[in-house]
Amino acid sequence: MELTPRRILDNALDAVGNTPLIRLDKIAAEHGLKCNLLGKLEFVSAGGSVKDRIAKAMVLAAEKEGKLIPGKSVVIEPTSGNTGIGLAMACAIKGYSVVITMPKKMSLEKEALLRALGAQVIRTPDEEPWDSPRSHIGVACRLQREIEHGIILDQYRNINNPLAHEYTTGPEIIASVVSTPSTRTRPSSMKVDAFVAGAGTGGTVTGVSRALKKTHNADCIVVGIDPIGSILALPNSLNIDGEGKPYVVEGIGYDFIPDVLSRDVPDALMRKEGLLVGGSSGSALSGALAWFKTEQGRKVAGTEGLNVVVLLPDGIRNYMSKEWFLKNAFQTEHSDLATRITGILAQEEIVPVQKANL
Repeated sequence: MELTPRRILDNALDAVGNTPLIRLDKIAAEHGLKCNLLGKLEFVSAGGSVKDRIAKAMVLAAEKEGKLIPGKSVVIEPTSGNTGIGLAMACAIKGYSVVITMPKKMSLEKEALLRALGAQVIRTPDEEPWDSPRSHIGVACRLQREIEHGIILDQYRNINNPLAHEYTTGPEIIASVVSTPSTRTRPSSMKVDAFVAGAGTGGTVTGVSRALKKTHNADCIVVGIDPIGSILALPNSLNIDGEGKPYVVEGIGYDFIPDVLSRDVPDALMRKEGLLVGGSSGSALSGALAWFKTEQGRKVAGTEGLNVVVLLPDGIRNYMSKEWFLKNAFQTEHSDLATRITGILAQEEIVPVQKANL
């Protein structure tokens, strides 16, 4: 196999994005899908998530606009973790101090990574509403007011959040699909026919949607995924069931509507496809499979050659201490091999190990 050489990168920011699009054939076959189910693998980005893209874009734009002062500025950001990690990575490279405010329910791994990158981390109560002075947003605003040269880049309102995806994530997806030829065994419409992503701040789904619809396929179907307990769905009647209910998944779902969200617009992944993705990736896939059962989704699922892209935001690295992951990882799974191993180890016979057999 001939290798394509890659140039030496100047720093880790140059390794943000340019993530692969992977076929999820086993999951597609299991659910009887005739369309092509494709996963956009964001955990291979330098900082480990799709949020690397907006962190890089927000920092570079703030520098260009003169909002960040080298040696003085302190970047402060309320986050569920991944945006903070991306910002901490970017600021470590650029030389800015970083303060991250984050609800207590977010994983210990995220806090450890943030601290390893040199960020100050403040945890806030999970039960505080977004507009409370004790919420992660409220605390960040207080710190910004009282810390000299403090600046909140504000992923919830910053236009560079959706723009990062309109200019990078979307075009990458388009390029991967149109450059992969349609064959007899792997037919393709040569278009992105549907795109599925978690809502989160809304920047990803909004920015990618713009790229797909403006420059590639105006008829592309865009599906935003959100957990029960969040309030981002349209029509608003969809938010009534479970309103205010806490949700386990991190990084998507909000009890307020971020300005950058345009609402117009894991286990199986690990064990069947070998992709070590996080909970929001599982939510995106789960939402896609639920959509395939709708009237609109069934038509796409039953059409050979249509391309459905599911964005997988991050990896399992940040969630390995979480109860839901440990339960899945260590639960007893029945299999013929497991039964055979149990039977072998239950035997009383002790056979000396021969050195030559090692």
